[in-house]
Amino acid sequence: MIKKIGRISFVIMLAIVLLVVLASLNLVLGSVHIPLHEVKTILFTGGGANRVFENIILKTRLPQTIVSMGAGMALGVAGLLMQTLFRNPLAGPSVLGISSGSSLGVAFVMLFTGNILGFTFTSMGAWGDFAVIFSSLLGAAGVLALILFISHRIGGTLSVLIIGVMIGYLSSSLVSLLKFYSPEEDVHNYVIWGLGSFSRLAPDRASLFGVITIVPALMATWLSKPLNLLALGDRYATNLGLNIKKARFFIIAFAGFMTAIVTSFCGPIIFIGVAVPHLAKLLSKTSNHFFLILNAALLGAATTLLCNLLARMPGVEQELPINSVTAFIGAPVVIWVIWKRRKENRME
Repeated sequence: MIKKIGRISFVIMLAIVLLVVLASLNLVLGSVHIPLHEVKTILFTGGGANRVFENIILKTRLPQTIVSMGAGMALGVAGLLMQTLFRNPLAGPSVLGISSGSSLGVAFVMLFTGNILGFTFTSMGAWGDFAVIFSSLLGAAGVLALILFISHRIGGTLSVLIIGVMIGYLSSSLVSLLKFYSPEEDVHNYVIWGLGSFSRLAPDRASLFGVITIVPALMATWLSKPLNLLALGDRYATNLGLNIKKARFFIIAFAGFMTAIVTSFCGPIIFIGVAVPHLAKLLSKTSNHFFLILNAALLGAATTLLCNLLARMPGVEQELPINSVTAFIGAPVVIWVIWKRRKENRME
């Protein structure tokens, strides 16, 4: 027992160190190299001798670092909640169609309004950005409310999962129709949004985003006890006194809220919510969800910081789409975890 707690503490400490190192690298490295001492001066005094460095750090790299951390924590924890609830290792934050609902909201603003009104909100500067975020939140909130209603009225976790997947397909189908009838330029803007980015938010919005993603991700430890019981199976959990319907409602609400916020501000980010929970389970080697949630949050933030760093490495003229990097890191992790588990099962 002591050995197990020691291992978990070591993994948490390692994840914190990794997080600090990667956050520092995100501030120092980029197309313009800024020495570490300059970064420290700007961060701790709010300014520096070089105005260019100051602008780059405070207006670009620091907001991007905060958004990366918040998105990684939220998606890592949301993915863990979904995998435990549905007992499916391939379940992720988007499995209930919330990301698709968010995409449908954005498609309505970018594609539908262009056809009907003759202009797109994306051509309206800051108001356009606000319209995109608002429509994305509205789409995600609509699907989340529908899923919560279904979860409350219909018994059976599998039924909720299937209905969620179907809602996702319906949303994707409507988006395809809108894309088919839309001008090439609008479709291009929509595709760019769908590639995901951590650099869309101004410093004040990035701070707000950090609060509304990191706080719920850490608050999800409150769900650790029902998650531990659900992991044993619905029948055992019921016999041990868990109200399955109520627990499922809160788990979906937490995961859905975090997914909706990240998708609205950053676009649909793939693989983080699927790969990170596997990484947390593999390194922690525990079934206690209190520690798994903490590890998923820390490792999720570290993974997105690494992806953000790779997306804007020195020597790369343009910032790469974040989803192209997350797929390169996330897919091998999932394959490696499945391969390792299969090997361990054979040895047992």
